[in-house]
Amino acid sequence: MNWLGKLFKTSSSTRRGRSHGDNPLILEEENMVARAPARTQDDRARTKKEKEELDQAIALALSESMGKPSGYNQWRTDNNYDRASSAYPPNGTLQYHPAGYRVCAGCHCEIGYGNYLGCMGAYFHPNCFRCHSCGYPITEHEFSLSERDPYHKTCFEELTHPKCEVCHQFIPTNGAGLMEHRSHPFWSQKYCPSHEHDNTARCCSCERLESWNVRYYSLEDGRRLCLECMESAIMDTGECQPLYHAIRDYYEGLNMKIDQQIPMLLVERQALNEATVGENNGYHHMPETRGLCLSEEQIVTSILKRPRIGGRQLVGMRTQPQKLTRKCEVTAILVLYGLPRLLTGAILAHELMRAWLRLKGYGNLNTEVEEGICQVLSYMWLESEVLPGSSNKASTSSSSSKKGGKSEVENKLGEFFMNQIVNDASPAYGGGFRAANAAVNKYGLRRTLDHIRLTGNFPL
Repeated sequence: MNWLGKLFKTSSSTRRGRSHGDNPLILEEENMVARAPARTQDDRARTKKEKEELDQAIALALSESMGKPSGYNQWRTDNNYDRASSAYPPNGTLQYHPAGYRVCAGCHCEIGYGNYLGCMGAYFHPNCFRCHSCGYPITEHEFSLSERDPYHKTCFEELTHPKCEVCHQFIPTNGAGLMEHRSHPFWSQKYCPSHEHDNTARCCSCERLESWNVRYYSLEDGRRLCLECMESAIMDTGECQPLYHAIRDYYEGLNMKIDQQIPMLLVERQALNEATVGENNGYHHMPETRGLCLSEEQIVTSILKRPRIGGRQLVGMRTQPQKLTRKCEVTAILVLYGLPRLLTGAILAHELMRAWLRLKGYGNLNTEVEEGICQVLSYMWLESEVLPGSSNKASTSSSSSKKGGKSEVENKLGEFFMNQIVNDASPAYGGGFRAANAAVNKYGLRRTLDHIRLTGNFPL
């Protein structure tokens, strides 16, 4: 057996393992990686029987040198990532097979002479044992396993460990060692809890947090607007007029025509807040007022010309003061500028319903009834825009934008605004909407309005 000892004589550095390009470490005690001896000229002259005897001797010597008992199997499970990691080999000692028996489970070709590794109950060329995610060879001693698919540990973490959609880092664990994150209830935007308190910007329309690699637009009154909401944002009074008249037409289709010519102005946040002083009612959506139905004479600064884009800033907006005189129960309707078309329309539908109630003599309604029925009309208009084929609670006329069909992004925003109305937690707007909507679903819009006129409450 002296020739066999020479054949498997290795240095101590080799037994500790060395890296060979893309190949795993060779002949480490935990590896089932075999380096075949170099072929000599004498090999070519050996008989078939001699070759089989040589193969058997090699296998026996390797098994003894690895020093592992028969059936050795070393697996570890990391519960943090629900993965199994294994050092080569995970499936016991090398067994003897006749020459040409080993077939690579990766390329399905005969392994023959050369390095090979055995794991997961199969044999592989070192270059054929590849990550199921990135496709590159796995050369590390440990890897992650999902069902029967191997992964680099880093690749598996990328697939399974949630990342923050704001800072794009792995969501950290809390003091108890658990992963904790926040998620928007509609958009499912996942983010680190810290971003709720670190001044991360939030879109004033859709409420999504600003990502670190996609900056939002800054409006002159300090609000921030995401790129998707910016696509359909209405910026000045003139631009909003077609939408305003389309919603008036929608009311006429409901047999709720408003004969009076009520001025409608787009204003900045400061002007809207100033106009709110002295007014008891307004479309309040936390954390600020977005629309107002004026009943008093005031001088209001409206937006005459939309701002231009300068980098990520909207600048150069032109405004003008306008004196509003009272000619009927409603002086004007004010709406916050810079909001997407569908949200601007929902606010207009809400405030037009308030104007209709005042003009038709529905006086002294409690807040829940007035805000609730106004929210129902806002929701109905949104529904007619987002779901044109849906059946409405009354006959409607088209109020589609004159600019053409809406994009998928705009429709999704419309669904979000409808979701906000339905799930509003406030007693007046949320509770009022749900009570009013139940009444309209049961009795219809006209009978519900007649009952409100007579009793001041919704029919039960």
